Amino acid sequence: MERVRALGHPLCAGLDPHLERIPPPFRSGSMDPGHPATAEAVERFCVAVLDRLVDKVAVVKPQAAFFERLGWPGMRALEAVIAAARERGLLVLLDAKRGDIGSTAQAYADAWLAGDRADALTVNPYLGLDSLEPFVKAAEASHGGVFVLVRTSNPGARDLQGLRSDGRRVFERLAEALAPLVERCVAPRTGWSSLGLVVGATWPEESRRVRALLPRALFLVPGYGAQGASARDALAGFAAGPGGRLEGGIVNSSRALLFPAGAEDADAAGWERALDEAVARAAGELAAAAQEGPASGS
Repeated sequence: MERVRALGHPLCAGLDPHLERIPPPFRSGSMDPGHPATAEAVERFCVAVLDRLVDKVAVVKPQAAFFERLGWPGMRALEAVIAAARERGLLVLLDAKRGDIGSTAQAYADAWLAGDRADALTVNPYLGLDSLEPFVKAAEASHGGVFVLVRTSNPGARDLQGLRSDGRRVFERLAEALAPLVERCVAPRTGWSSLGLVVGATWPEESRRVRALLPRALFLVPGYGAQGASARDALAGFAAGPGGRLEGGIVNSSRALLFPAGAEDADAAGWERALDEAVARAAGELAAAAQEGPASGS
């Protein structure tokens, strides 16, 4: 939150290296997922992205799946990308959506939240609250964070998260159940909790409902940009912070930043310019929305 306040916007850059969209200057050979040269190309591309993001965003969010599909070379590339981000002063939120029980959950937590790996991790809560405890403890020990899936941005989120249970929707029940963990992880310096929530920009009214239930939880907000949500939608669940600017989380953008329109066949310099423009545009939109305050009718 201190970094977001200093920058004046909550943009988070997602690192989703779709192989078929990686620009020509970074491609190597066939780009087949099973070839070790592909993982090397992905690493080069992501590090080049990181170099463009220094002092422009507070957080980067590698999506583990795009590295896992490359086998062990991809996992090595992911570790290298995480290390490169940290060397550049960027916080790393690993989007891996882990969730399990007992010793397996502990192993997942140790894998990504221990030592100098990710600063935060996304987790799936649908095995129950006890499945979250190893992740929360690991985050507490490493001064890191956990983001729990609550109201995701995809249309199918209605199938389970929108179901009614004793008059409340499942996502509301989950938010209420997370309240003790949120309060347990509140940081005194900022007043925000390191137990955060994934709440999609595509559901602005529901974002406001979750904020009312958990006023001190940080939101990780997907759905802005490529999925169609506006900057105002993305900040619907934010609250007034210092100086009246809206704050309360980070807003992710992946494809719109990594693969900006018109840069598909550009050379390295052209791609750099397009990425810089895309980052500046998204940051500007989010900064303006944060300054304007909540939309009317909320």
